[in-house]
Amino acid sequence: QVQLVESGGGLVQAGGSLRLACVASGITVESYSMGWFRQAPGKEREFVAAINRRNLYSTYTNYQDSVRGRFTISRDNAKSTIYLQMNTLKPEDTAVYYCAADLRTGLPSRSPPDYDYWGQGTLVTVSS
Repeated sequence: QVQLVESGGGLVQAGGSLRLACVASGITVESYSMGWFRQAPGKEREFVAAINRRNLYSTYTNYQDSVRGRFTISRDNAKSTIYLQMNTLKPEDTAVYYCAADLRTGLPSRSPPDYDYWGQGTLVTVSS
C-alpha cells in the first residue's frame, strides 16, 4: 500500500525559507517520478516541481516558472523521501502543498492526472 506523508509546512515571513519533506512508504522514490503541487484557497491545484524516475543517465527536474530559481526539488533514496526547498518565499506561495507519485510515465510531469498517489498536504503560509 502506497502512502505519502508531507511535513515541514508552517508560517513564515516573506523572504524566508522552508523545507518540505514527503516520506513515501510502499514504494521507493527513486523508482518513480515524484512531484509537488499546491492549492491556494479558491484556486485549482497547480504544478510546482517534479523529478524524474532515477535512471542511469541523468536526473531531470521540472519547475513552474514562478518558482524556478527559488525552489529546489531533491530526493534521498535511502530515506525514501523527497524534499522541496523553498527560498525567498512570497505571499503568493501561500497554499496547501501536496506531494505525488507517478508510477507510470517516469517523466517529471506537470500534469496532475499523470500522478497515481497523493499525500494529505501540508499548509504553507507566507506573511507579508
